[in-house]
Amino acid sequence: MIDAYEDPGTPDRRGGWAYLAWLVRCQPGRALAGAVLASVWMVLMAVAPYLLSKAVDDGLEPGDTTALAGWTAALFAVGAFNAWVSVMRHRTMTRVRMDAYVRTTKVVVGHTVRLGAALPRRAGAAEVVTIGVSDVHTIAGALTVIGPGVGSVVVYVFVAGLLLSVSSLLAAVVLLGMPVVAVLVGPLMARLQGTETEYRERQGVLTARIGDLAGGLRVLNGLGGKELFAASFDRDSQRLRAQGYRVGAVTSWMQALGVGLPTLFLAVVTWLAARLAAQGHMTVGELVSVYGYVAVLIGPVAFLVDMGYQLSRGVVAARRVVRLLRLEPDPDTGTGPGAGPGAADAPVEPSVLHDPVSGVRVAPGRLTALVGARHTEVTAVVDRLGRYGPTDATWGGVRLDAVPLDQVRERILVADNEADLFAGSLREVVGGRREPSSADVGRALRAAAADDIVQGLPEGIESSVTAQGRSLSGGQRQRVRLVRALLADPGILLAVEPTSALDAHTEAAVARRLRAARTGRTTVVTTTSPLLLAQADTVQYLVDGKVAATGHHHELLDREPGYRALVARDTDDADDAPCGVAADPASAGGTDTETETQTQTEPQTETAKSTDRSTGAAAAAGTGADAGEAVR
Repeated sequence: MIDAYEDPGTPDRRGGWAYLAWLVRCQPGRALAGAVLASVWMVLMAVAPYLLSKAVDDGLEPGDTTALAGWTAALFAVGAFNAWVSVMRHRTMTRVRMDAYVRTTKVVVGHTVRLGAALPRRAGAAEVVTIGVSDVHTIAGALTVIGPGVGSVVVYVFVAGLLLSVSSLLAAVVLLGMPVVAVLVGPLMARLQGTETEYRERQGVLTARIGDLAGGLRVLNGLGGKELFAASFDRDSQRLRAQGYRVGAVTSWMQALGVGLPTLFLAVVTWLAARLAAQGHMTVGELVSVYGYVAVLIGPVAFLVDMGYQLSRGVVAARRVVRLLRLEPDPDTGTGPGAGPGAADAPVEPSVLHDPVSGVRVAPGRLTALVGARHTEVTAVVDRLGRYGPTDATWGGVRLDAVPLDQVRERILVADNEADLFAGSLREVVGGRREPSSADVGRALRAAAADDIVQGLPEGIESSVTAQGRSLSGGQRQRVRLVRALLADPGILLAVEPTSALDAHTEAAVARRLRAARTGRTTVVTTTSPLLLAQADTVQYLVDGKVAATGHHHELLDREPGYRALVARDTDDADDAPCGVAADPASAGGTDTETETQTQTEPQTETAKSTDRSTGAAAAAGTGADAGEAVR
């Protein structure tokens, strides 16, 4: 079976059938062994009635004790050997299914990591969750065609050959019976694929709704929209249930026909055999063998019908996997050193980051604050400076999109205030791939004023944190994200609203300590908090996405009415603010609950952006590409 750290290979993305065939080709030896063992197992089950007929005809009927003992011993030996074959067959097929399960999981996880920031824009979280929770199991189950499926075909032909030695009429009925079963079951398989596909689509939509409900329940309750959302969710649940009933109806007919048709078909064979025995065209032993063949064939024929059912479901699931695998990450236009005329290395020394679209210029080694009335405009600047999308930004005079992406991620970290938090101990959550020392963690906790979080947890830094930090308050989650970013220690840190969910006292402490912790390193924060702005070396005030003024916080308060109205909440000067500028309460401080409500009601595009930045959160601590993927 595939190792947990082994390369899963390159999947065939041409379609569902092609993907299933690729899973078989990845383990040819095991797949062949499963088919051979299943064929031997079923053939030996068919051999037992033959041996029984010989025992009756050659030993029991003429009274030959020696012959009877010999055929009985042969029957016992075949049964014992077949039991061992059955054990090996089951073990082999289990390995086949587990290999397909693990390989598909690794392929999906690896591809989602490669998609990175492009994933939330290309596929919903519910799509990925449904694939990981349900579709991988269905695909693995579909590979039963390798064992019992192949074995059923082999034993079907083998029994037909045995019946040919008894009666050509019986052999003809057996050989013609399966096409009749296929004609009857085939249309149901096609219908099952259609209903199963629609059901999966609805299931994905409802899964996304569940995630939205879990994440925004407090907000919905505060806005009085909980009942409305619950009613909508109830309607969607009813539709999904109705669709599930339709899938169940088709499935029930498939399973009923899988048992009923073979039984009915083989009952005809039994009746014909009894008629032939009564007419003297076959011996008593041959009649016993025909009964045995009929009993043996019921299983393989039912297997063949079930094989079609499992393949139908497996193809639907494989198509969903292939659809995800066909998504391509955003192109990396950085060509690397020496690769072409546009190639460039990242600056060796700390250098200026410049965004010509907005006019933002970030001096190295300083704390720069970006202030704007519209959150989307400010975060767009951060996206360009962090190279999360098309950008004309330069880094030390070199176009940022000409630098290889791994070099950008190694030294520039975008830390979003709603980046994903994965489940695990608090140490693992803030540490990422590496294991930071206790001293490093302690310094980062103090810089983010997060000491009280550790002290309030039952097991301190080793306490478990739920996914997305739902066991923590909004302010605690924000400080944990800041701790993670500080432990990554990037050369350039671009922090989006790092203190928006904190009360004034905590925010003041974070502002002072953040400046001290990042002394000598380039730091950019987006905020409208006076406490954080007062600590900045340079404040750049943006209007309509462009830099309108640059200076120290107190200087801008004196000479920029719009900035004063936005930052100081000076109602006396509100009329002096430029048209379209409105106070943005997201960063002014306040209680965790109030700010959490505000941030969770951001437009969906902003939520998607924050999710983009969190794809690699598990790699937050450490140097190299780990630091670059810290929050994305």
